[in-house]
Amino acid sequence: MTLTTRILLAMVLGVFMGSALNVLGNMDWLADGVLSKALDILVNDILDGVGTIFVASLKLMVIPLVFVSLICGVTALGDNTRMGAIAVRTLALYLLTTALAISMALFVALLVQPGVGVDLVSTANYTAAQAPPLKQVLIEIFPSNPVRAMAEGKMLQIIVFALLLGYAISKSGEAGNRTAAIFRDFEQVIMKMVGILMTLAPYGVFCLLAKLFSELGISAILDLARYFFTVVFVLLLHAFGMYAVLLKFFAGLNPKILYSKMRHVWAFAFSTASSGATLPITLRAVEKRLGVDTSIASFTVPLGATINMDGTAIMQGVATVFIAQVYNVPLGPAEFLTVVLTATLASIGTAAVPGVGLITLAMVLQQVGLPVEGIALIIGVDRLLDMLRTAVNVTGDATVSIIVGKYELKLNEEVYLDPDADLLIADVAEATE
Repeated sequence: MTLTTRILLAMVLGVFMGSALNVLGNMDWLADGVLSKALDILVNDILDGVGTIFVASLKLMVIPLVFVSLICGVTALGDNTRMGAIAVRTLALYLLTTALAISMALFVALLVQPGVGVDLVSTANYTAAQAPPLKQVLIEIFPSNPVRAMAEGKMLQIIVFALLLGYAISKSGEAGNRTAAIFRDFEQVIMKMVGILMTLAPYGVFCLLAKLFSELGISAILDLARYFFTVVFVLLLHAFGMYAVLLKFFAGLNPKILYSKMRHVWAFAFSTASSGATLPITLRAVEKRLGVDTSIASFTVPLGATINMDGTAIMQGVATVFIAQVYNVPLGPAEFLTVVLTATLASIGTAAVPGVGLITLAMVLQQVGLPVEGIALIIGVDRLLDMLRTAVNVTGDATVSIIVGKYELKLNEEVYLDPDADLLIADVAEATE
């Protein structure tokens, strides 16, 4: 059984077990009994403990992997660095995909009308967190203390420092060559750590999903079924439609290969609901399975994990229409254009803020005159949708990386077309010998 198959099987078993535990936990005859306490220990101690350790282990490697890989990428470009052009092209593609995502979400939501007939306004109660001002966002991109930036996980600051250090190394002659060699060796060691960790992935995935569904159950979906499935439909349409068109149009590549090689990345993204936690797996897949050179992938993937929010943009588009229909507030073309622009630009401005999806949604609602407390209507299913959104986001990171690599002549198409490129289970076996 391949590693990807084991992870997918763990996902199915985790959802099934979590749903069963949710049903058992809601039975009256279990209240205050020994079995109830045993279920509580199983869910809150064992499943939650193992899942938390797994996610922490993934996050452990994010900062050193991004820092080292980005330095290796910049030094690999040499003196004739094109980092400026690469950065502009990458940022433009991320903004383009985000704008397309929210536009598609608005269009589909207007057709489906998920908020018509919903009577949940009386229970709404939500206080929006404040988004940082633009000046503060720009200032905080540049680190005053790189060590503190790493300790606090401020990804944009880490990227800026790694770019500067990598560029300085590439300009430092023989001393720079020796330093670059150390970072390249360090990168191989970190990648090996990723391979070792992936042997534990099925167990971590199982525990995470079992814990989640033991709390939510199926009822959370049924209460807001039309909204939930509208968001799911647009997410799938964007992932398997829009990305396929962009990949074919800009890179001339078969998108089916991308999807077949991203399955294990999706499993991690779905389970952790975090592009940051999934970043080591995404970066490995983009480099080793999809053939994007390290000099490109080490920049595009970490940047995408920080600012690429196509999945979140889709949620915001559908949620805006849903809340407007619930409150019977009509929206015109000017309001829809405002939604597209606000959500697209906010994807960069609030990138490092916790709970970024709800914060940017609050900004969007305020811009078009909708009550922010309407966000409370969708919080119940937002955790499940966040898992799907993350899977869409990492697919976008990979797609943009491939397109930029193709334009920069840094894409190994033989690796991309090879179905056996970097079979993860082989690397894992080698790493554990």
